[in-house]
Amino acid sequence: MCVFGCSKKAKVTTVIPKNPGLILPKSATARDDFIRGVDVSTVIALEKSGVVFRDFDGNETDLFKILRENGVNYIRVRVWVNPYDENGNSFGGGNNDLPTAIEIGKRAAKYDLPLLVDFHYSDFWADPQKQKAPRAWENMSVEQKCDAIYDYTKKSLKELRKSGAIVGMVQVGNETTTGMCGEKNWMNVCKLMNAGAKAIREISKDIKVVLHFTNPEKEGEYLHIAQILSHNKVDYDVFASSDYPFWHLGTKDLAKVLREVSEATGKEVMVAEFSWAYTYDDGDNSGNSVSEDSAVQRPYAVSVQGQANCIWDYINDISAIGPKALGVFYWEPAWLPVPGNDRESRQLSWEKYGSGWASSYAAVYDPDDAGIYYGGSAWDNQALFDFQGKPLASLATWGLAAVGAEAPVHPDVAEELDIRVRLGEKLVLPQQINVLNNDGSKSTVPVKWNATTDNGIPVEEIPLRGVGEYKVRGTAENAQALARVDAIELNYVENPSFEESDTSMWTLENLSNVSELFVMDKQTDAKSGTKSLHYYSESPIHFKVSQTVRGLAPGKYKVSMVLHGGDAGKREDQQIFLFAVSGGKEYRQKTFTDGWRAFFTPEIHDVVVDADGTVTLGVEAQLPAKAWGSFDDFVLTPQK
Repeated sequence: MCVFGCSKKAKVTTVIPKNPGLILPKSATARDDFIRGVDVSTVIALEKSGVVFRDFDGNETDLFKILRENGVNYIRVRVWVNPYDENGNSFGGGNNDLPTAIEIGKRAAKYDLPLLVDFHYSDFWADPQKQKAPRAWENMSVEQKCDAIYDYTKKSLKELRKSGAIVGMVQVGNETTTGMCGEKNWMNVCKLMNAGAKAIREISKDIKVVLHFTNPEKEGEYLHIAQILSHNKVDYDVFASSDYPFWHLGTKDLAKVLREVSEATGKEVMVAEFSWAYTYDDGDNSGNSVSEDSAVQRPYAVSVQGQANCIWDYINDISAIGPKALGVFYWEPAWLPVPGNDRESRQLSWEKYGSGWASSYAAVYDPDDAGIYYGGSAWDNQALFDFQGKPLASLATWGLAAVGAEAPVHPDVAEELDIRVRLGEKLVLPQQINVLNNDGSKSTVPVKWNATTDNGIPVEEIPLRGVGEYKVRGTAENAQALARVDAIELNYVENPSFEESDTSMWTLENLSNVSELFVMDKQTDAKSGTKSLHYYSESPIHFKVSQTVRGLAPGKYKVSMVLHGGDAGKREDQQIFLFAVSGGKEYRQKTFTDGWRAFFTPEIHDVVVDADGTVTLGVEAQLPAKAWGSFDDFVLTPQK
């Protein structure tokens, strides 16, 4: 049976693999024809770099055979117009030009796996931050770009089909929430989309036309985009979304958003990209998007079972939308570390074969990002294979989701702890810790902590070593435990990070009817913990936040806070002041915001406290409409 009118017959029914040790409920909603897809666009570059894929028995095997045998029934592949410099050096990221897509399509077809062809209409990565036209098209008018997209799409699809690739769906642009092919005006973007759709329809009326967007967490955004597409009469079949649970929405909330889009438009919907990490380990010394230190949402355990639970949720909750929900695609489950002893040795492969996210040669097209931060994969810990190319048990979830799986119950991961200790105090680590079992149940078990931190400092000396974060590891019932110990200054501010529910010690003066001024419980907006004081308003902003501290010993003190934010204009024009008042004197330090999670820590030194023992400290902000940001971690500490 062929899903969605493929250009040749493809068997894409569900495969039921053997259970390699997972615990999974039976999906109540997964249909047999539901797409269980993966994007493996980097596979050719990885194999040229020496990466080998194996089956569960450790035998070297074709990646596409392994995927098919474990229930994957669709392949997504990105296509860039010309990802090379003038000397033929690859930009990296898999060298995903048309010939690479053709090779992937031919290999997928051997196992009856149809393609979702993802045209970026760029020479390198296209996403909400980057929608740059190919170099050969950058000086074209909108009408000329329409012609170029039409010609390029039609020619590419002809060659793909001629090669034997099974083209089932075609994506017109990648994550086009903010534009496409160098155009930001929606009327122009819609023209470009229609040019691509026209080419696809002329190749085959059976190929689905897919439009792809991201940031589903922005309330009303997708319905707004859908209205724009309708108003401009854009021809498409499928409204697709990226959704990474560490950045965006949970699956139930995402399903709600996609259901609303489908009901409003009559279009089909699907998830074009998602993933989850199974380890914090970094296999190629190139950093990971999800790490122990990254400020991301963690709705699943960072483990193989957690990864399997994530995949199951996407299959179950998206298919629950109904027949209009076509399927889900996991992004780059095979992007493994290339062989090498260190970053420097791997860099040779990344540069030569394009197996890293970007090579240095990409600077000619993307000088501000790829040209500076080129390197390996930030995704190797989100693969469905271990670093040696052997499948993880989570890979079998694609085929097992509909029927469920059983295995012995055992501890999976230990709770990650965030502990604060003030300088000079005694650090006490808990003797018991919560452990999450692989069936989702929890238990409390003894934990044995290492005697030293990751960087070799004796644990008992942490409060004597100065301000900073220290990692202490341990073992709890064979599960690895982690305590992040934050050594902080002696602090006389009450509830300094807004983590406690009682905020009565803080005075909030909303001086200009700011629409959003409240404590937000969102980890990604906080510097520490999960809470911070958030602000935003459609109108000009003016507010003041303060706390009065009494009973201080006379002397000199330091006051500080942490802030981040954006859309507030030039640094020099922003009116944000950290202040302190003591002994009839006011101290002020001007500061600013410069982007999301670009944290600044302004400080005021030599605040003199007299015999009255009282200090009022806080922040005052006067900003333009639509400015936003958060304050966190206020500190009042004695100076030595």
